[in-house]
Amino acid sequence: MEYTHIVHGFPPVFDEHSRILILGSLPSVLSRKNQFYYGHPQNRFWKVLARLWDAPVPESIEEKKAFLLSHGIALWDVVAECDIAGSSDASIRNVIPTDLPKILDTCGIQTLYANGATAAKIYNRCQRERTGREIVTLPSTSPANAAWSLDRLCDAWSVLCR
Repeated sequence: MEYTHIVHGFPPVFDEHSRILILGSLPSVLSRKNQFYYGHPQNRFWKVLARLWDAPVPESIEEKKAFLLSHGIALWDVVAECDIAGSSDASIRNVIPTDLPKILDTCGIQTLYANGATAAKIYNRCQRERTGREIVTLPSTSPANAAWSLDRLCDAWSVLCR
């Protein structure tokens, strides 16, 4: 397996009105190329959020940022730098975590959510002690999580709207 050292490369999305923080692990190869979160066309992240808020799926980076901020959602990842083979979360090693207090000290985040078990595992290993906050694990919206249909994902992710 060939590893590449990756530096995250783009900033978090948040403002002073953000109340929910969704954390992924690290952007995929395609997301890094597109310079924004969940850029793989088969990732269901944007479809899930759009369905939950009965809105059109945002297409451009600006539409995606506006969607998140209008719903009080902050978005970032738990990994700032690491070694990874392709886009395989299972291969992540040598993690340098992101600076979550940058968001947590700025806005009134009420709940942290992990997009998938890997993000939660890395958060609990590298971030939880620093933040002192628990994280709720949601099923991954990645195309690699094929066992979860869009309907099942929406049911699980509906906790964001409560």
